[in-house]
Amino acid sequence: MKEIKLFLTDVDGVWTDGGMYYDNEGNELKKFNTSDSAGVLFLRMMDIPLGIITGEDTEIVRRRAKKLGIDILHMGVRNKLSVVKKICEEMNISLPEVAYLGDDIIDIPVFEEVGLSAAPADSPDYVRKHADWTLEKHGGEGVFREFVERYLSERGLLDEALQRYLSKIR
Repeated sequence: MKEIKLFLTDVDGVWTDGGMYYDNEGNELKKFNTSDSAGVLFLRMMDIPLGIITGEDTEIVRRRAKKLGIDILHMGVRNKLSVVKKICEEMNISLPEVAYLGDDIIDIPVFEEVGLSAAPADSPDYVRKHADWTLEKHGGEGVFREFVERYLSERGLLDEALQRYLSKIR
C-alpha cells in the first residue's frame, strides 16, 4: 500500500448520518460522532494533514473543523476533484498520495483519481463500486475513524500512532 500524505473527507453522510435537522426557528442541526475525533488525533500523531471538502457551507461544519484543528477546509464545493487537484499542487504532492472518504455521487470523480478511496457501508452500491474500500460502519457511526485506523493498521503504523498519543498524555 502506498504512503498517504494527505487525508481528505466529505462531511454529510460520512461524519454525520446525512440527516439535516431543523428546529421551529429554522436552525439547522447535525449530529457528529465524537469517535471520529480519534481518527483526527491518529493522523496528527503521524503528521498526516487532514482536510474537509464538502458541498455544504454551514457554520456547523466550520465550528467542528475548528474544534478538531482540521488543516484544510473547503465548503460549498461542487467540483471536488478540482479542489483536490488544487490542494495537491499547493502541497506539492500527487493524487496517488491522497486518501479520500466520501459517500455519494459527487465523490466518484475523486475516488477514481486518488491513491486510496473509501465509502461508508450505507453508501449506494453504484458509489461504493468506485471506492477501493467499503467500510463496515455507516455514515455518522465513526466511519472516518475506521478509515484512518484501517489505513494505519495495514501500513503497520496503528500501534505507533497510539504509542505517540499515550506518550503525550502520560
